[in-house]
Amino acid sequence: MTQALPLQGIRVVNLGWVWAGPVTGQTLAFMGAEVFKVESYARVDMTRNLPPFAGGEPGPNRSLSNHACWAGNGSVSLNLKKPEALKLVLELIATADVVIENFGPGVMEKMGLGYDVLRQAKEDIVMFSMPATGLYGPLKEVRTYGLSLTSTTGLDSLVGYKNGGPIPVENAYSDPFAGIFGAFAILAALNHRRNTGEGQHIDFSQQEAIMQMVGPAYMDYVLNGRVGGPKSNEHPVAAMAPHGVFPCAGDDRWISLAVQTDEEWKRLVALMGEPEWAAADNYTTVAQRVTNIDELHRAIAQWTQGFDDRELAATLQQQGIAAAPVLDVADLLTDPHFVARKTFVEVDHPLGFKETIYGGYVKNSGYDAAVVPGPIIGQDNEHVFKDILGMDDERYRQLVSEEIIY
Repeated sequence: MTQALPLQGIRVVNLGWVWAGPVTGQTLAFMGAEVFKVESYARVDMTRNLPPFAGGEPGPNRSLSNHACWAGNGSVSLNLKKPEALKLVLELIATADVVIENFGPGVMEKMGLGYDVLRQAKEDIVMFSMPATGLYGPLKEVRTYGLSLTSTTGLDSLVGYKNGGPIPVENAYSDPFAGIFGAFAILAALNHRRNTGEGQHIDFSQQEAIMQMVGPAYMDYVLNGRVGGPKSNEHPVAAMAPHGVFPCAGDDRWISLAVQTDEEWKRLVALMGEPEWAAADNYTTVAQRVTNIDELHRAIAQWTQGFDDRELAATLQQQGIAAAPVLDVADLLTDPHFVARKTFVEVDHPLGFKETIYGGYVKNSGYDAAVVPGPIIGQDNEHVFKDILGMDDERYRQLVSEEIIY
């Protein structure tokens, strides 16, 4: 018998935009929450205009990347610049448990949707605010995107080639990271409400969440006084060697390899056929291998380039050595492990095309996450305004004609 989803009965009004806010809603939806993103044709969210588009035809409802990162979110279209729309969103919030927003500090207050106002609509509401740097502090007004946050958290200072300058993280990975992390904060607040009857306003700094990624370098500085910098693929605190990515046979095929102990090193040397260079005294211990890591990595690269990446990784794993093929994006869709776990799934979009999006990455026993693509703008309008808020047909048509529901 299939169990009820853990968040079944929880309603979320998602005012989040771009990527971080919708991923928070997506994560909660995978666990059974009913999530409605509030948006409008009056100001189309930027991710709706990101290519690629279904069938190569641009349009705010045809962005494939948008449908992936907003999967699980429904959509209610309200032009919040109009007072009547603000009244309606507050009516919806009065029926909800959680409100998500990732604007800058003060924006919700200017819109007339600050925490005090939301509490008047629903006393025990959980409001989740995820500004870039938090709701207070000297940097609270700073304008950022995901790429900016990898700079202000120190992460970019650690990325790059050895003895070179920083190379900023290539994608806005901080957005989905903060979105999934933020869903945990909401779960904690819902548990607190269940125990006490009290809602709360969560001040979730995306910057402080992303800062967890620099933990090893932070501890190295606190304990050893060393300021980290770009080290290519070497271990961040010089605890392993070899530790890097090495070329394999084929076009642009690579393998990652990390050796932590001297015993693992001996097993690797045996697999390499006991080459003469590996018997040198300067490779006997971890400390010696770290000191001579450039020469060590060059020698290992000469060995790995004669092997298939997957086959070599399997052989190394069998010997208890951490190794993995470096998958490219095309590999992800056909990798046996991801296929078995339904990491990516093909779904039918209501507009009549098929697309591949993320599967449910929150997996619990007893139920399967319902995975649906990101919504058409306003796809849930009739359900929300008529079924949930009890609006009659005439009033609904009037608000549509006045572009309040828009």
